[in-house]
Amino acid sequence: MNTSSLQPRLGIVLMAMAAGVLPGPALAADIYPSKPITIVVPYPPGGSNDVFARQVAKGLSDSMKIPVIVDNRAGASGNIGSTLVAKAAPDGYTLLVTSSSMTTNAATLQTMPFDPVSGFAPVAMFARGPFIVAVNESVKARTPAELMSLVKANPGKLNYATSGNGSSNQFATELLKSMSGTDIVHVPYKGMGPAVTDLLGGQVQILIASGPSLLPQLRGGKIHAVGITSAKPHPIAPELKPMAVAVPGYDFELWWGLLAPAGTPPAIIDQLNAEVNKVIRSAALKEYFLKEGAEVTPSTPAEFATTIAADIARWRKLAKQQSITAD
Repeated sequence: MNTSSLQPRLGIVLMAMAAGVLPGPALAADIYPSKPITIVVPYPPGGSNDVFARQVAKGLSDSMKIPVIVDNRAGASGNIGSTLVAKAAPDGYTLLVTSSSMTTNAATLQTMPFDPVSGFAPVAMFARGPFIVAVNESVKARTPAELMSLVKANPGKLNYATSGNGSSNQFATELLKSMSGTDIVHVPYKGMGPAVTDLLGGQVQILIASGPSLLPQLRGGKIHAVGITSAKPHPIAPELKPMAVAVPGYDFELWWGLLAPAGTPPAIIDQLNAEVNKVIRSAALKEYFLKEGAEVTPSTPAEFATTIAADIARWRKLAKQQSITAD
């Protein structure tokens, strides 16, 4: 073997490695993304998590020039899909779209197969959206102040519907009860459909639910909106006053966002955050989210992490105080 001929080549390779310009597979391994990204939705197709994920996935695919695939893994109140992502390789190729339901689950479930705070690396929030407070036509209240006066004058005589025990609807209403010192009886249903049906029929008097769940029925005149759960007026229904005008400090909003497995490199998190924020700032996405009852909310990973941790602490305290449990 002619060792003298190998020395110049070895020197070139070592120089290339030192400069970080080694061609071929070694360079490709440092490029993100270099293969399709999967976004797991832990709920069935058709819900807000799913439709928001698909809109953002399309935007990311167009922006990053890589396929971004949505994979629905429903079951166990979102825990099946969430666990899959929590246990995935922390390389930025398996992500989770989730919502504030994860934080209410954390407040009511005795055990979870993952830690909702340390098990993930928050990437970016997509949007926030309030609930609308609606009443049956028999309820003679059309403003937050009128409704709260009526409830206070009739303790235990009015009831409210939810989509189930431990649901976001229950948390929103129990928060209102707690902050106002009122007594409204909880009637849980198996899903939002039957809850809205019974509100229309008068079997229940009050329902706090999302805009998409209520707006079609509100237009029919059988039920009436009296307020909104955000602290300030919201563009999804700018004509509605916040419940906070009657119950100072009251504020309840849903949120949706993107998580990665814990341990994902900060450089990948920051890159994804920048891409998501660019996508949701587009006029088309702003309009789409607003139509679905939410307002785009760009954030940093740190801001999103703070929101998640604060919500879990807030809802655990409320669940204990108001005896909220999951089905």
